[in-house]
Amino acid sequence: MNIIVTGGAGFIGSNFIFHMLKTYPDYRIICLDKLTYAGNLSTLKTVMDNPNFRFVKLDICDREGVYKLFEEEHPDIVVNFAAESHVDRSIENPSVFLETNIMGTSVLMDACRKYGIRRYHQVSTDEVYGDLPLDRPDLFFTEETPIHTSSPYSSSKAGADLLVLAYHRTYGLPVTISRCSNNYGPYHFPEKLIPLMVINALHDKPLPVYGEGLNVRDWLYVEDHCRAIDLIIHKGTVGEVYNVGGHNEMKNIDIVKLICKELGKPETLITHVTDRKGHDMRYAIDPTKIHNELGWLPETKFADGIKKTIRWYLDNEDWWQPIISGEYQNYYEQMYGNR
Repeated sequence: MNIIVTGGAGFIGSNFIFHMLKTYPDYRIICLDKLTYAGNLSTLKTVMDNPNFRFVKLDICDREGVYKLFEEEHPDIVVNFAAESHVDRSIENPSVFLETNIMGTSVLMDACRKYGIRRYHQVSTDEVYGDLPLDRPDLFFTEETPIHTSSPYSSSKAGADLLVLAYHRTYGLPVTISRCSNNYGPYHFPEKLIPLMVINALHDKPLPVYGEGLNVRDWLYVEDHCRAIDLIIHKGTVGEVYNVGGHNEMKNIDIVKLICKELGKPETLITHVTDRKGHDMRYAIDPTKIHNELGWLPETKFADGIKKTIRWYLDNEDWWQPIISGEYQNYYEQMYGNR
């Protein structure tokens, strides 16, 4: 089985590659990544010498390059993690998100049509549903929840989802989509909430929290997400959307306080900053469908997962310190400059 994983040098994509190589040692995994600021090739250094792994530096919007890769590798499955994903950056520069998240997705699906695949899987987000009110804890996102986006980022992901479903209906492309809640775990880029707070706290720097920090997110340990995608691409029903959630709802402020407690740092480091424009209040996923159809349930409780995550950052400063300094972006040239 040949699987192309786009965005595989990013947080979730890299964890998925580790999961697949460990679970299916006879599979060939081809990682396609543009290595934008959030793509870190050093994340993949432990698998670079695996004979069943190949890394290709490539933009999913590069139609000629993508077609050439499909001709070389003849993939059975394509899993698309490649995306611009930071909401704040989408507010500052929406066009980049539209280009990568929508146009890039169309290039991949055109390649799938041209060369044939068993399955194209789109990794999406619960943010396409908008948000839920804080005073209605009984409400959850289901696969039937109408799309109601709040940011250029979530709009671009929703647009990609609709395009994927249209390719299925119009061209018969065998597709699946997963919409996941917030992930956390190893190799999470330091601009995101949990790693940012851990690293800032370690350096006794201010811990910036939007508004009062009352925004609620449903947190899922990244390895549980990888297991879900594994199940969907092998056993999921073509043309279907699957919500993947952790039933671990936490207020942002409570997560930051928990990190302070775990690291023995004072809560006085917490600094409240002006809230994000159009900031969604609450995300919460109902994962009943994927449980009933595929037997998936999250295995990692948040209390355990957050401790494992904090410990990982404590033990892997050699991974995140080059990111803080910006040196990580030179890693590709160090690895491949003379080849």
